[in-house]
Amino acid sequence: MTKTAVVTGGTGGIGLETAIGLAAAGYAVTVVGRDAERGARAVERIDAGAAAGPARFLAADLGSLDRVRALAGRLAAEHAASGEPLTVLVNNVGAMFPRRRTLDGVEASFVVNHLSPYLLTELLLPTLTAGAPSRIVNVTSGAVGVAKRVFDGVEPPGGYYGFHHYGRAKLANLAYTLELAARLDGTGVSVFAADPGGAATGMTDGTMTDPRIVSPALRLLWPLVRRRFARSTSGPASAAARSSIAAATDAALEGRTGLVIGPRAEPVAPFRAATDPRLAAAVRRLGELHAPVAAG
Repeated sequence: MTKTAVVTGGTGGIGLETAIGLAAAGYAVTVVGRDAERGARAVERIDAGAAAGPARFLAADLGSLDRVRALAGRLAAEHAASGEPLTVLVNNVGAMFPRRRTLDGVEASFVVNHLSPYLLTELLLPTLTAGAPSRIVNVTSGAVGVAKRVFDGVEPPGGYYGFHHYGRAKLANLAYTLELAARLDGTGVSVFAADPGGAATGMTDGTMTDPRIVSPALRLLWPLVRRRFARSTSGPASAAARSSIAAATDAALEGRTGLVIGPRAEPVAPFRAATDPRLAAAVRRLGELHAPVAAG
């Protein structure tokens, strides 16, 4: 039976390289993105090295939770009709914003980096469970280390600093990932976080040179901070995709769950705050409030 994979944010950068790697490993890949032209180019690149059937592109703006619901409904219906399992879901979509924005009234970074992959995953759990053994891979970031760890609301108190808010949304998603792994243990659905390290991508190009993305204290050290950002985002996206590809395909991970796969494509210790059950419970409440699985 055909192995299938869905990669969000799959038309460029780490997501595209992940899709290429999955296709080379024998997966029929669906990439999700906003732009049809980029999608067509991505499919062409993926098919050039594919070992399975042709790739395809699905258009969806994952900054809209309504579009997330529509995408999940389409994927679930297709797999139910075809009988093919959904083998792998890679939640790769991500975004960082220099200035505060909202999407459907909710701070944009939290929507794109956590609520969107959270909702897509929850809506596809019946499909992934029916197709087990299957895997969920959520892409995390070292930016979790600068995150405020209070989740009484979507946004923490204080000013808006894009890198810190990005890290906080990624921390929420990492905590959710580890909680989900425990919840699904024994179902045949394995859940992993993949830390790509750093890479030069469309998200980091330009955004990481804007001092507004960090707190005023770090702006005082901006030349040092900027050099560190430059070093951490200088690698190729193909190298950064190794962690996601390994999490999705490595046979050594069969039967395992709840692991963080690091930049060297090996398990690493999770960021400690993400293992706090109180933090995970607070994150869960925000998901249920702002992205309810049962649309009202």
